[in-house]
Amino acid sequence: MDLMEAIRNRRSVRRYQARPVDTETLETILEAGRWAPSWANTQCTRYTVVTDSVLKAALIDTFSEKNPARRGAAEAPILLAVSARKALAGYKLGQPVTDKGDGWALFDAALAIQNLTLAAHAHGLGSVQVGYFDAAKAAALLSLPDDEVMVELIPMGYPAHEPAAPARLLLEELVRWR
Repeated sequence: MDLMEAIRNRRSVRRYQARPVDTETLETILEAGRWAPSWANTQCTRYTVVTDSVLKAALIDTFSEKNPARRGAAEAPILLAVSARKALAGYKLGQPVTDKGDGWALFDAALAIQNLTLAAHAHGLGSVQVGYFDAAKAAALLSLPDDEVMVELIPMGYPAHEPAAPARLLLEELVRWR
């Protein structure tokens, strides 16, 4: 699949087939995340693949009741938890070197998430990025180490529908030329 085609056609999927995702495909997708750029090659992004139904249900309980991804997350065969190690990205010699602090860890995680969600789409899988959840509870359920921050949860699987493209702003509305 052409990169621009993947970028233009990837959608947030909120309904999934019960069909499992094979390990080889999932590892290829995670490999795409691993190759994302990061601050000084710190590679601070971490992934927890959740397939256990009890843990998955507990993580879904951390979603806001109003979160439209709840139903799809329950259907998806995979719930991918993305976290990032703190005090690495944006740091030099143990000190933050920009005004962003650990914000660079979130930025680096977002780069990895973009890579892996595009790779998932290229392999026929759908995903949706879930940020409307109780991150502290999710981190506790996953037993994340204290030096990691929970970033987001990503339901992933074979789509049960094909969402329509959302409206996009025109390029002229987004770009300033000076």
